[in-house]
Amino acid sequence: MSDPFAVCVEEENRLVVEGGPRTMAADHDLEMEDMNLNMDRDMKGELEEEKEMREDSGREDPFKSKKVHRVVSKWMLPEKVRRTYLERANCLPPPVFIISVSLAELAVFIYYAVWKPQKQWITLDTGILESPFTYNPKKREQAWRFVSYMLVHAGVQHIVGNLIMQLALGIPLEMVHKGLRVGLVYLAGVIAGSLASSIFDPLRYLVGASGGVYALMGGYFMNVLVNFREMIPAFGIVRLLIIILIIGSDMGFALYRRFFVPADGSPVSFAAHVAGGFAGMSIGYTVFSCFDKALLKDPRFWIAIAAYLACVLFAVFFNIFLSPAN
Repeated sequence: MSDPFAVCVEEENRLVVEGGPRTMAADHDLEMEDMNLNMDRDMKGELEEEKEMREDSGREDPFKSKKVHRVVSKWMLPEKVRRTYLERANCLPPPVFIISVSLAELAVFIYYAVWKPQKQWITLDTGILESPFTYNPKKREQAWRFVSYMLVHAGVQHIVGNLIMQLALGIPLEMVHKGLRVGLVYLAGVIAGSLASSIFDPLRYLVGASGGVYALMGGYFMNVLVNFREMIPAFGIVRLLIIILIIGSDMGFALYRRFFVPADGSPVSFAAHVAGGFAGMSIGYTVFSCFDKALLKDPRFWIAIAAYLACVLFAVFFNIFLSPAN
């Protein structure tokens, strides 16, 4: 007779043995399900990360697409306002003023150099001196000549130099400060140049856009000088050296045209260079340093305008009553 306890133990062992494979299979299925869930979670996480990266890159795209603006901001603005410029930078409106002025000057030069029967490519000719645009001390009652002289140039070297300088500097400045401010500085230099020439060189003709170009350079020069540390010292030194080199070469050419011109030529005044530079260092500096401020609320601007108008009134008085050209 068998022991009932032994039978129970045997059946229990059988159940355990028989149930062993089923338990292992179930555990394996559970592990597979856990792995699938983990893989799903990982895939979802990767998809979310990719989506976030795309969104981040989408947010960065405007800055990547503004590489030109970033370079312009480093050259034209102190560090504290670059971020503001990049956030609202666009090419609307484009730099229309400086491009339009340059095209007008080039068109006038081509007219006199190509279509007019004269040898005007290197030095002045009588045809240019008789132009209705040239500042003529004998025709100062024609007030437009105090501005229109900027359209006429003494030769190919003269116009190429001015166009290179005003486009290379004027376009970035207009991208940052827009055409109204750049036009104000440029024309202030042009008018200052002709009025200064009428006082300090009253018997000389005047042609060229150097007054306007030097006004842009003067304003930029002062901005770099005042914000030297913020505009990256290495770049600041390079900029100052470039400006000094350009000014030195252009002034040398102007002095040559004024004092060493051949006997059969016509000397041209260079006072516009100096006066344009001073206009830029006063009005131009205040305008270009107010990038993120209201210009009309800056007292420096009104002080510069008042000083400029005082000089203009004195020049007008001089030309009417005291000029040797009368």
